[in-house]
Amino acid sequence: MEDLTRLIISDQRILNMKNNNLKLNNDEAHYINKVMRIKTGKEIFITNGKGSLWKAIKVKNDCLNISQLQKPYLFQEKEIYLLGIAVVIPKSGFEDILKMCTEIGIDFIQPLFSERQVNKNLNFTRKILRWNSIVKEAVEQSERLWKPNILNGMEIIEWLKSRNSKERVSISITREDNSYDLNQWLNEQQEFINKKGDILWNVIGPEGGWSSREIDFFYKNNNTFVKLSDTILRTSTASINATSILNQWRNYLKSSN
Repeated sequence: MEDLTRLIISDQRILNMKNNNLKLNNDEAHYINKVMRIKTGKEIFITNGKGSLWKAIKVKNDCLNISQLQKPYLFQEKEIYLLGIAVVIPKSGFEDILKMCTEIGIDFIQPLFSERQVNKNLNFTRKILRWNSIVKEAVEQSERLWKPNILNGMEIIEWLKSRNSKERVSISITREDNSYDLNQWLNEQQEFINKKGDILWNVIGPEGGWSSREIDFFYKNNNTFVKLSDTILRTSTASINATSILNQWRNYLKSSN
């Protein structure tokens, strides 16, 4: 594939174009003109973050033309096996989690709150805008065609209560005898691999550890405990490690089918 600059543009903006001309916002125009120094008449790639990739030509500093709108340059089907990482928001490092998990290939990112969480005073509406911007940039940088979904923050227990039959959840934990290796647990998900659209989650807890009330809830609801390493990992390290293990499992399934 050609090595062209990429921009993610929402489906709505692409569908609302007039004469196949896409008007850029100030940030997009700055990136194209000042950062990447794309000259008028040069091509770039446009993706909607939902599998489609088009070639576009810069016609003005704030305008691109997509001539083959009905025929994308490339289309990638959505993954059959969907992966999610649910993370109790740490005091620092969450933006790195977003970047790296996006680059590796996660499909869903669920911010969580817990009793022992250090950073609870969040302006969540403002944060979600910032986080989506970070994920967007990571998608462009990594040349993914599907943008991960960042979900609204929830308390861990309420989030677990809201899971349905199409979702399978493992909870990462340390110093717990009744835990699987994450790879072992993944290899036992035989039913999951036959159900398109199911989501397989790994949950990463706070750096202070789960509270006794939360652990009691996990036991009472038969949640599966897994370990990621023989060493104690920071939240950011654990999230990236878990995402990598999940993605390797999915890649193995795809290559063996």
